Amino acid sequence: MINRGYYGEFGGAFIPEVLISTFDDLVDAFEKAKSDPAFWQEYMHTMSTYSCRPTPLTFAKNLTRHFGGARFYIKREDLNHTGAHKVNNVMGQGLLVKRMGKTRVIAETGAGQHGVATATMAARFGFRCTVYMGEVDVARQRPNVFWMERLGAEVVPIREGTGILKDAINEAFRDWVTNMDDTHYVLGTACGPHPFPEMVSYFQSIIGKEAREQILEREGRLPSRVYACVGGGSNALGIFSGFLDDPVELVGVEAGGEGLDTGRHASRLASKDGSVGVAQGYKTYFLQTGDGQMKKTHSVAAGLDYVGVSPILASHRETGRIRFEAATDSEVLNAMSLTIRKEGLIPALESAHAFAQAFKEAPGLSEDDIILINQSGRGDKDIFTIADAFADPGWQAFIRKKGYDYGA
Repeated sequence: MINRGYYGEFGGAFIPEVLISTFDDLVDAFEKAKSDPAFWQEYMHTMSTYSCRPTPLTFAKNLTRHFGGARFYIKREDLNHTGAHKVNNVMGQGLLVKRMGKTRVIAETGAGQHGVATATMAARFGFRCTVYMGEVDVARQRPNVFWMERLGAEVVPIREGTGILKDAINEAFRDWVTNMDDTHYVLGTACGPHPFPEMVSYFQSIIGKEAREQILEREGRLPSRVYACVGGGSNALGIFSGFLDDPVELVGVEAGGEGLDTGRHASRLASKDGSVGVAQGYKTYFLQTGDGQMKKTHSVAAGLDYVGVSPILASHRETGRIRFEAATDSEVLNAMSLTIRKEGLIPALESAHAFAQAFKEAPGLSEDDIILINQSGRGDKDIFTIADAFADPGWQAFIRKKGYDYGA
């Protein structure tokens, strides 16, 4: 499937000449690590002793009863250290950075989960760390900024462009070009130039490996459908990887925002608005104008408003192996409310997209079906964004009082 970083017609490494030697070194280091059993053993040991792996598979008995048909299971990536699947990738890249002998890491972040995970990894391994974050996301994810800074990272707000994830990625690449000798860019999702899509998917495959074993142990059979939210695509590729060769329907759920007919969304594969182009070093579907300018995106979830998508997912969309849908902001908030009330679980707004689509489709399934949902992150640390989205009056009163207390 892979031909120098291509997945069908998608992928590649469209990079400036100044970065070619750096990418060659990275590809070489990654290939050597993959072929060394000791590297994966070290990775697994790190994840099991530092990040609560294997994460559990939870049977959602109340949701199962509520919908009256398919059995619901939830893969609990929210129980990772740092609260999301992002740590799977950054700890793997951190071990690779040690092998390469570099001393500084940089990263982009949207919802802040990748930024927190990278800052955590840097603290663990003793790297200097800089995180680039769009100023819009800095404002709506202030608690994550606080923790990144406490962990020792420098957080740089990006004001150019639309001030969201794509602009943070652009700035991280600018940094890397001028600091290649001692710096590694810890790209957070399965996008960008080769080898990043393959590398991120490789580390995130731990989700699918575990989930497949766990569901077979619990049920003695595979799920009928597996749902995951899709921003760049790392958590989706992680859990889908365990079932790609099985007769299991895989459903990726993008950000429908205010509706696919409004232009206020971030759906590249489920809508008619995505088109093939080359940007940020690779070829995939982007939300772009006819002359290739990136459009503004919208989602209630900061981690799903990226303008592009993994070339691996784009390829699976073309072959029909993965079905892509979109959930609107209102559907996501309703799904989150139902999950909280029925199961006592608080999915991140990103993860709630997968729940929303599963809830829409569950009534059409039977008691013989099994639904598996990847809860890629937890929502309790996104309380500012979530409370604002729900327009909670008690929360608004609390914020007003805090503003008064601080003299605002």
